Amino acid sequence: MPLSEHEQRLLDEMERNLYGREADVVSTGTGGLRPNYRALTLGIVLAVVGVGVMVGAVMSQVIIIGVGGFIITFAGALIASRPARQSESSPSSPRTASTARSTFMDRMQQKWDERQEGQSS
Repeated sequence: MPLSEHEQRLLDEMERNLYGREADVVSTGTGGLRPNYRALTLGIVLAVVGVGVMVGAVMSQVIIIGVGGFIITFAGALIASRPARQSESSPSSPRTASTARSTFMDRMQQKWDERQEGQSS
């Protein structure tokens, strides 16, 4: 069943909006975040050492060493999962008191307004 003219226009408009938003998402990227390789490497090494200590504890049947190995593994996992850090090359925006107190919806509204202004020009 073919679409009416009105439905075809609505479909075309939705496609244009979708392509426009897709370009916005691609252009924003990660915003200068890069992984913390030092913490990731240290965490993986600690986790591997902790697993090794746990295996050794199972073989020697000493529970306290196994608990220590688990703690080392857990600490390694926590260190490896530290959040990414802001790269030095990207400009950092200082947070003012008014920005810190704004609600989630206020920030979303501001982002929406900025996008609309960018599309209209």
